[in-house]
Amino acid sequence: MQRHDVIIVGSGMTGGAVAWALAEKGISVTVLEAGPALDFARHRGSKHVYELPYHGFNRPGRFPHVTQASEFNANLWADEKQNPYTYPPGEPYYWVRVRLLGGKSLLWGRWSLRLSDYDFRAKEHDGAGDNWPIRYADLEPYYDRADQLLRVTAKPEYLPQLPDNKALADNSPDSLVVSRFKEAAAQMSITVTKPRRATGALASSVNLFFPPAAAAGRLTLVPNAVVREVTIDKKTGLADGVAFVDRITRREYEAKARVVVLGASCLESTRILLNSASRQHPNGLANSSGALGHYLFDQFYVKNVVTCLVPELKNETLTPGMTGGGGYVVRFRNIKEKDKRFRRGYAYDFGTRSTPDAKYFPLYGAALKDAVDTWHDKGFAMTTMGEALPRFENHARINHEKQDAWGIPVLDIRQTYGPNEHAMAKDSMETAEELCHKAGFEVLAKHDKMVPPGESIHEMGACRMGDSRKTSVLNQYNQAHDVKNLFVVDGSSFVSCGPQNPTLTMVALALRASDYLAEQMRQGNL
Repeated sequence: MQRHDVIIVGSGMTGGAVAWALAEKGISVTVLEAGPALDFARHRGSKHVYELPYHGFNRPGRFPHVTQASEFNANLWADEKQNPYTYPPGEPYYWVRVRLLGGKSLLWGRWSLRLSDYDFRAKEHDGAGDNWPIRYADLEPYYDRADQLLRVTAKPEYLPQLPDNKALADNSPDSLVVSRFKEAAAQMSITVTKPRRATGALASSVNLFFPPAAAAGRLTLVPNAVVREVTIDKKTGLADGVAFVDRITRREYEAKARVVVLGASCLESTRILLNSASRQHPNGLANSSGALGHYLFDQFYVKNVVTCLVPELKNETLTPGMTGGGGYVVRFRNIKEKDKRFRRGYAYDFGTRSTPDAKYFPLYGAALKDAVDTWHDKGFAMTTMGEALPRFENHARINHEKQDAWGIPVLDIRQTYGPNEHAMAKDSMETAEELCHKAGFEVLAKHDKMVPPGESIHEMGACRMGDSRKTSVLNQYNQAHDVKNLFVVDGSSFVSCGPQNPTLTMVALALRASDYLAEQMRQGNL
């Protein structure tokens, strides 16, 4: 049986980053992806709404936990009937998955924000949770590399809670509406930045990482490989490959490797490790600490925490520069002063040139149509992104009574938001309303209802890194404490996370892990 140098499970952003980084160093990699390549011929984005059976909306019952789904993008999401999971009654979890070559990177919103030592050393600031085993300085050079690879655009702000990107300059002017909002925020000592994003309509592993790795002749892509477990050499106790099922034929296969890297996404990598239980590892692979599956968290969202009108635009014909664009409101709570109501903080993203939903106008018929037409593209909306505290009781475990379409036991996921998150959401609503009133906007609606856990698609934890093998699964290089030739490079390694979108940090960690992995292979330690 062929023995590969490195097998990478998952073809998303972190799997792609590791594949690129190792191929650059002369190491051959084989990437297993549970799904096929995207069939663009089935994509309905070019069709008119009236041509579709459900007029563009999600077909009822097809994706009950994917609020982002529509008829236009239905072929992108994992089929929930084939890929089930469970959760307790009344405590829904929305596990949003993409099983295609490129994974969720195909749908990445491209927000590229760095964490700071307010995040890596959060326990030092407020006493909650645990510190990461690294500091910002350890990851900074890898953030710099990630910025260049993803071609991030940004503007320096010199904020300790949001380190600057080493990025392409964004000198585009703000619209009048954005300028007014920034001025109102400044009056409250709140900083508003331009969006920090990767350049281009698509910034994914498919177009950024795999092509150069393939050009180097060191990349093998294996689609339709649904990984069941990591296999172990009974003599050495080391990982020696993976067992997987062909998605189409349902045939069972094994692939052997010198090193195994999991980048299948937070919950899927956790599921694979838990399903890799054996006599040597009865509680799941790399789980001598008992932490595997625990400390699951994400960032909670309050979508459209406020919905507004910009009054002076009512009777105006919009011209360039009046409205348009958006931005990011940087975390401001618990930085210089401690808030007694909750720990950590939240941020907002906002957009202009929106059209308020018809439900916000108490009108009917022609009057309602006129109101919507009048305010078309003249709205303003904000969304809260808040940090959820990792708690041991929020966890994922194997449900042995239910299997997916390939006979693999599924996850039972249990995560709820606590008083800290609810207090933060309420404060974010009140502050957003104050900001918009100061900017002179008319607030049509406000609320503090968080979306269900998981809907933000920023699930993290469950395979956390740490200095002690008694309390964590991975070391500071994303290497399993118990199995030295096993690495986990996706969001499951996170110990905590601020309100910043996590993808840039995931890529930086993957690049750092790749450097360490390659050096350990060179020294003969792996």
